[in-house]
Amino acid sequence: MHRRDFLARGAAAFGAVWLLPVQAPVGQKFDVTRTDAEWRKLLTPEQYDVLRHEATERPFTSPLLHEKRRGTFACAGCALDVFSSTTKFESGTGWPSFWAPINDKAIGIARDVSFGMVREAVFCRRCGGHLGHVFDDGT
Repeated sequence: MHRRDFLARGAAAFGAVWLLPVQAPVGQKFDVTRTDAEWRKLLTPEQYDVLRHEATERPFTSPLLHEKRRGTFACAGCALDVFSSTTKFESGTGWPSFWAPINDKAIGIARDVSFGMVREAVFCRRCGGHLGHVFDDGT
């Protein structure tokens, strides 16, 4: 089962926050590329803000937060499966959270130093869409 609208309402895997734009590494090439106008036409305004500008929804408002069905979570920008329901966990952050991608080729990681903190921004390997952040929770 695919939840192709994984990011439809700004769900941000790994618990994302509203931040200044953090793009995938400069010069990174993606299999799926579109113009800004094409992205805007393809995605809802919320999807566009999250995937292309690293926005997020308010915590605890995502319909996927309490999603319990087995299946995969796919990038809304290109339909690449990025997370499995078997790695979803309750982080207490208010956003759907996962402890691993579906495989090593599904995501990329970029260093993000915005807001005075160092963290890892997660992006879709196929289209570069922002998926969220990895936070060191001490475990």
